[in-house]
Amino acid sequence: MKAVGFDNDKYLKTQSKHILERIAQFDNKLYLELGGKLFDDYHASRVLPGFQPDSKMRMLLQLADQAEIVIVINATDIEKSKVRGDLGITYDADVLRLIDAFRDIGLYVGSVVIAQYSGQPVVDSFKNRLNRLGIQVFLHYPIAGYPNNIPFIVSDEGFGKNEYIETTRPLVIVTAPGPGSGKMATCLSQLYHEYKRGVKAGYAKFETFPVWNLPLKHPVNLAYEAATADLNDVNMIDPFHLEAYGKTAVNYNRDVEVFPVLNAIFEKIAGESPYKSPTDMGVNMAGNCIIDDEVCQEASRQEIIRRYYHALCDQRQGRLDEEAVYKVELLMNKVGVSIEDRLVAHAALERAEQTGMPAAAIQLENGKIITGKTSSLLGASAAVILNALKELGGISHKMPLISPIVIEPIQNLKTKVLGNHNPRLHSDEILIALSISAATNPTAELALRQLPKLRGCEAHSSVILSQVDDSVFRKLGMNLTCEAKYQTKKLYHR
Repeated sequence: MKAVGFDNDKYLKTQSKHILERIAQFDNKLYLELGGKLFDDYHASRVLPGFQPDSKMRMLLQLADQAEIVIVINATDIEKSKVRGDLGITYDADVLRLIDAFRDIGLYVGSVVIAQYSGQPVVDSFKNRLNRLGIQVFLHYPIAGYPNNIPFIVSDEGFGKNEYIETTRPLVIVTAPGPGSGKMATCLSQLYHEYKRGVKAGYAKFETFPVWNLPLKHPVNLAYEAATADLNDVNMIDPFHLEAYGKTAVNYNRDVEVFPVLNAIFEKIAGESPYKSPTDMGVNMAGNCIIDDEVCQEASRQEIIRRYYHALCDQRQGRLDEEAVYKVELLMNKVGVSIEDRLVAHAALERAEQTGMPAAAIQLENGKIITGKTSSLLGASAAVILNALKELGGISHKMPLISPIVIEPIQNLKTKVLGNHNPRLHSDEILIALSISAATNPTAELALRQLPKLRGCEAHSSVILSQVDDSVFRKLGMNLTCEAKYQTKKLYHR
C-alpha cells in the first residue's frame, strides 16, 4: 500500500467552498482561469500522493449548475500543430477531446476562443470545423503593446476589438489544452466587456502549483519548476504579498512580473483593483490538505528525477534545448538526489548489459523489480509487462501465457502483409494476444486481471521507446522513463 500524503476529500470540500466565496465577492460573475490539467493531473497525483488525477473535475462537478466552460486555444499553436506531450495529440485535437470529456461528465461547454487570430487559413479551417459541429467560436486578436500599453489595451481598439464571449452562468471557467494559450488575456478582455455592459465581474486564478503556502524551496514547488523547465518558470517569493500582509507566499515569476500591469488594467477597467498581490488572485487550497509532508517531499524528489530523464529524451529528439536539461539537473542537486536514486533504471540497464539488447524494468508497489529482455518473439516492453503480470498473479515465470498459435499469425500479419521488418510484438499487440488467450486459458485470464495493479508503478527502458509502447505504459498508468538513446543508429525513428 503506497503512503498517502494528501487528503483528497478535504481538498474537494475546501476548494469548492473557497471558489463560491470568491464568486460572492463580485457581481455574481467570476472568470476563473484554470491552469494545469483538469481531467488528468498526473503531475499533482505523483507529487501529492493521495491527490486524485480528476480532483479538479470532481470539485467543479459540485458547482456544475453554476459553471460553464470556455476553452481557449492560441492560433499559433494551431498553425504549428503544437503537440500535448503527455497525450501525444495536437492542441486543436485536444480542444475536441476536452469538449467531449466535459460534456460526458455533465459540465456545460459554452464556447471556444481562438486567441491571437490574424486570419491564418489553417485556423479558419479549424473554426469552420467547430462551427459545423455546433460549437460557438469567438475570435480574439493580437493587441499591439500587450501587456504594457495599458491605455490602448483597455480601449475599444484593444480589448474592445475582441469578440465578446456570450456566457450565461455566474462561474465561467477559462481553460486550455496547455500553457501559453491566452487564458488570462481572455479573462481580462471579458472583464472589459462586462464592465462596459454594467456587470462588475471578477477574475481569479486556479492553479495547483506552485503551492503558495509551502516554502520556496520545498520539493513540491521545485518539482513544478522541473515540470515547466521549457517555459523558464521560476518560483519566487511574492514581494507584493509580503509588503501588503507581512506574510511570505510563493508564486512564480510570470505572475509576479506581470502583476503591476494586471493591477493597472484592473484599475483602468473597474476603477480599483480587488487584489494587493498575485497570490491574492489565486484560489488554490491544495497546501492546506497535505497530511504527511515527508511523503510529499519524497514523491516530489522522485518526480524531479523522472523529469530529468524526460528532459534528456526530449533533447535527444530535438524538442528541448540544453538549457532546460541543465535547469532540471540543478533542481536535482537542490533536493539532494541523482539518477542513482532511480532503482528501476539500474535494473533495466543491468539487464540490457547482460543481454546486449534493449531491456526494461518495472518496480511493483511492494518494491520488487521485474525485468524484461528483447527476444525473437517480444520487444522488451512487451516482455516486462508480461513478467510483471505473472509476478502479480503468482504465476510461474516458466509458464507461457500466450500460445505460439496466437503469436505467429500476428507476426505473419506484421511482416508478410503490413510490411514491417520487425516481427517482435509491441506491448499493445501482446496485450491483445493475451486477451484472446484469456478466453480459453484461465492462467492468461488471471494475468489479465492484474493489469490495474500496474497503475502507479515505476518503469524504465534502456532505450527510447516507440510511440506505441510509450502510449501503452502511459495508458496503464505507469511512471515511465527512458535512457536518452535509440535502439538503432538510423536517422528516422517512429
